[in-house]
Amino acid sequence: MKNVIVVIGAGSIGQAIARRVSAGKHVLLADLRLENAQAAAKVLSEAGFEVSTATVDVCSRSSVHALVEQAAGMGIITGVIHAAGVSPTQASPATILKVDLYGTALVLEEFGNVIAPGGAGVVIASQSGHRLPALTPEQNRLLATTPANELLALPMLQPDAVKDPLHAYQISKRGNSLRVMAEAVRWGKRGARVNTISPGIIITPLAKDELNGPRGEGYRRMIAASAAGRAGTPDEVGNVGALLLGPEGAFITGSDFLMDGGVTAAYWFGELAPK
Repeated sequence: MKNVIVVIGAGSIGQAIARRVSAGKHVLLADLRLENAQAAAKVLSEAGFEVSTATVDVCSRSSVHALVEQAAGMGIITGVIHAAGVSPTQASPATILKVDLYGTALVLEEFGNVIAPGGAGVVIASQSGHRLPALTPEQNRLLATTPANELLALPMLQPDAVKDPLHAYQISKRGNSLRVMAEAVRWGKRGARVNTISPGIIITPLAKDELNGPRGEGYRRMIAASAAGRAGTPDEVGNVGALLLGPEGAFITGSDFLMDGGVTAAYWFGELAPK
């Protein structure tokens, strides 16, 4: 049977990682919008990859489970790349929590039941998760281990506690890295690994929405004040994803890789530090 790499979120970052780890394997590209998956599949298939497409709503357990079954019917699931999400400019706090936090928990739960021994997953989080002040140990535990179906009912995630899209995004992305740490224990019992990457400003359509949106000036300031002095590229995230999904990353699991050109360093200890 073929080894299968599942890519959820058919954008630039998911594609960049897939290109580096999918030679000789079957790629199942899933997106909320089939036309997005089909456009990405055309690019990958013309580059020599074997690709199928699917639709998935990460906010629906039945939809995610159907994707798991479709992938399992194609072969052995050895890789999961979860790159779906919405940004603060694109959605309300409730939608961000549902897609970015709950949706990620669903994907990890469902694919954690079928990932093959020796397999690996990578979840795209964000530098924003590193901007949130420290949570209490109890809050960390709740975000990491509350069953997905109960997650959005947590008091700390209610509208009176999460009042704006940026806060919703930050807590969702912090939750992603915590959830992956907890899931790494469960995946490890199957002989599989899972990690997060927390990119900074990577030039993608989503980032362009932010750069052209109400937070655009802040984004440009972050880039200017960072050590790198520029935004990143999907290919650079792809390189880290390839490490985490490949044999060179065999000793890495439950970890979060911040790659933001030094923006977070500048936020805590440099020019971007809150006054």
